[in-house]
Amino acid sequence: MVVDGLVEHRRISPLDKVKAYFALTKPRVIELLLVTTVPVMILAQGGIPNLWLVFATLIGGALSAGSAGAFNCYFDRDIDRLMHRTSQRPLVTGVLSDREALVFAWTIGVISIAWLAVFTNLLAASLSLVAILIYVLLYTLVLKRRTPQNIVWGGTAGCMPVLIGWAAVTNSLSWEALILFGIIFLWTPPHYWPLSMKYRADYKTAGVPMLAVVRGRVVVGLQIVLYAWAMVACSLLLIPVGHMGLIYSATAVIAGAWFLYESHRLYSRSIRDLEIKPMRVFHGSITYLTLIFLAVAIDPLLPFLQV
Repeated sequence: MVVDGLVEHRRISPLDKVKAYFALTKPRVIELLLVTTVPVMILAQGGIPNLWLVFATLIGGALSAGSAGAFNCYFDRDIDRLMHRTSQRPLVTGVLSDREALVFAWTIGVISIAWLAVFTNLLAASLSLVAILIYVLLYTLVLKRRTPQNIVWGGTAGCMPVLIGWAAVTNSLSWEALILFGIIFLWTPPHYWPLSMKYRADYKTAGVPMLAVVRGRVVVGLQIVLYAWAMVACSLLLIPVGHMGLIYSATAVIAGAWFLYESHRLYSRSIRDLEIKPMRVFHGSITYLTLIFLAVAIDPLLPFLQV
């Protein structure tokens, strides 16, 4: 517990420690990443892949993402103490020490790479290592505190699970995998910038130059619209390249049109200086991505379901 900026000493139970280590991995982020991995593996296989391989990839991916999240909590512990949104993270509350967090991050990171190398292949393991390095070195240590483009380029780490999933099945990469990578890359700004609009004061207090902090909400709204259009266009590109069927095609068009409507609505209300609800776009982006990747999973399974 934090009182007037000081950690109140209290007895920390083993269960508290376990919960804190779990929180350190940013489980909500892991959940979102894993939602994209399984559908990509199904598409790469053209059906249900080996279930052990799916399990091994998910375990390795979760550990990798958890390691990146733990490193992020360690290096950002100073600004986390200044932001209301992050005030309950384990290093802020004092449930975990800095050393415990750092050892944990290194441990599960090394285990994740070794696990993927042994139970999937070296390409998947290498891509997982690249994802950790991008999130920790490029995003956390270089970009986050220096440029409003932080989430754009740092967000590439969140795109890596689709490449890891594809590589785990095929031991190679393809245009389909790169297009799926592109969808998430273009999705990240319109997903994250609405969140930064809501917590603009937090980021400003912490000195983090999110786009919503350094530019007005009209500019942010316009950028969200532009990235949303690019994202939808990229999702449609998968139809001819990946030979996608009716389920994916209809989902990409309908879900894309709905998300574009929500993005334009946010921009329009920003221009007219009306009350905006950025979290509506934030939550909508999660629904959009879930629907797209659910369609990616269902589409190649249709011939088997019809037998």
